[in-house]
Amino acid sequence: MKISFVIPVYHNEGAISKTHEKIKSIFSTELDQHEYEIIFVDDGSTDGSLREILDVRDTDVHVKAVTFTRNFGQMAAMLAGFKEASGDAIINISADLQDPVELIPEMVQKWQAGSEIVICHRSGREDSLFSKLYSWLAYGVLRLALPQIPPGGFDFVLMDRKVMDAFNSIDVRHRFFQGDLLWTGYRTSFIPYVRLKREIGKSQYNFSKKLKNFLDAVLDASNLPIRLISLLGVVTSFLGVLYSASIVFSWMRGETPFAGWAPIMIAILLVGGLIMVMLGVIGEYVWRINEEVRKRPNYVIRDKF
Repeated sequence: MKISFVIPVYHNEGAISKTHEKIKSIFSTELDQHEYEIIFVDDGSTDGSLREILDVRDTDVHVKAVTFTRNFGQMAAMLAGFKEASGDAIINISADLQDPVELIPEMVQKWQAGSEIVICHRSGREDSLFSKLYSWLAYGVLRLALPQIPPGGFDFVLMDRKVMDAFNSIDVRHRFFQGDLLWTGYRTSFIPYVRLKREIGKSQYNFSKKLKNFLDAVLDASNLPIRLISLLGVVTSFLGVLYSASIVFSWMRGETPFAGWAPIMIAILLVGGLIMVMLGVIGEYVWRINEEVRKRPNYVIRDKF
């Protein structure tokens, strides 16, 4: 059986050769009965990542490389690698050595036992306090819409060939990897692990990229924002009815319901704020519809090696 590895690369100089060596060593020991291929996708790196990829490729005929014209993002790099993968199973793994390569034999074992998707999910992480807090908040919200997502999320995953084909058949721009993968409905097993601390280089996954990924997840993989808008509308209307009833009772008792313009201004501000929030969410959906209509590709490939 042939196992393909898809490895998105963005400013990972120094870690690429070590990642390659760890994967290669497994196929000379525990998985020596399987073939492998490694597809590095350089997402517009400006350091020496591409040079290191090509150096690794010169020493191993099982290594392929795809390069982008600029930085299109991790999801685009993953999609490009998935389209190039030819294995019976495909494993997505990071290039920063934070995903434990030692779990690969167990992933393959679960796949051969009948699992069509094997997810290694983050039960903990050796990251900064901010990263831990962001992950807790983001996945807490996402699990309201997609409860099948593990609490810590995942990127390190094995997919059977038919799962990969189904995933690749989804033709939309703003993809959410975890949601799209679980949506396919194939038999899934889980392996918890602690995400390791990054030892080489600095993470390029900044707050703006995290926020974009979160918005793509919430807006594209669920109807949670629309449900929240509807709920806010119902709650606001209900409170308005209660307040109107109190005014009627006050009028029947001959009391002045309120004095001055303050209550009016408060009501206007509250309702106006709700309207602006709702328009913002609707605007996000309209923007995504516009992106789909334009049909621009998720990435542009410069070279394949």
